[in-house]
Amino acid sequence: MTALLGLSRVIDSINERLGKVAAWAIVVAILVSAINAIIRRIFGVSSNAWLELQWYLFGAVFMLCAAWTLKANEHIRIDIVSSRLSKRGRDGIDVFGHLFFLFPFVALLLWLSIPYFINSYRSGEVSSNAGGLLIWPAKGLILLGFISMFFQWLSELIKRVAIMQGKLADEETSGHSVEAEAERLIQEIGTVNTPGAGGTPPGDGVS
Repeated sequence: MTALLGLSRVIDSINERLGKVAAWAIVVAILVSAINAIIRRIFGVSSNAWLELQWYLFGAVFMLCAAWTLKANEHIRIDIVSSRLSKRGRDGIDVFGHLFFLFPFVALLLWLSIPYFINSYRSGEVSSNAGGLLIWPAKGLILLGFISMFFQWLSELIKRVAIMQGKLADEETSGHSVEAEAERLIQEIGTVNTPGAGGTPPGDGVS
């Protein structure tokens, strides 16, 4: 398990760095969009290449930041059921979901995206739009995204099993639970309205 946890840390580090780099594509896309709009407005010139570059950049963010999102546990959860279970029950649901939902999805899309990219690369596929860009780099982003997601799936599975075995501390908090967030807000409001706690007691405001 020690070796597997070491592998998990390497995967986490790579995907986090990849995600942070890819996130800058949002800034580049904004600049490209702004420059394209200015040129079109001032000179009356437009380019399909500029438009497609924006799509590529947004696609890069979506595909290359997905694994980082999973690593940071920021993906959408519906915890109406899981928040009522014990810690071990939630861990069990996570392992079940990783094995029977996430893995088949990632494996299928990875298997389909390999020939999808290879065929496009070999043919030198170009956009059908006049002045458009090459298509295969965009399809390569899809493949790279699912490769990173596959390895992040493996990392998350390793960590969850290690946590259940007591060999790894669970760094995740209950902050993603709706009930926990509501309880935290209630406690903060109570602290603010408690005399001597730095807040203003009810009825002591200036009228």
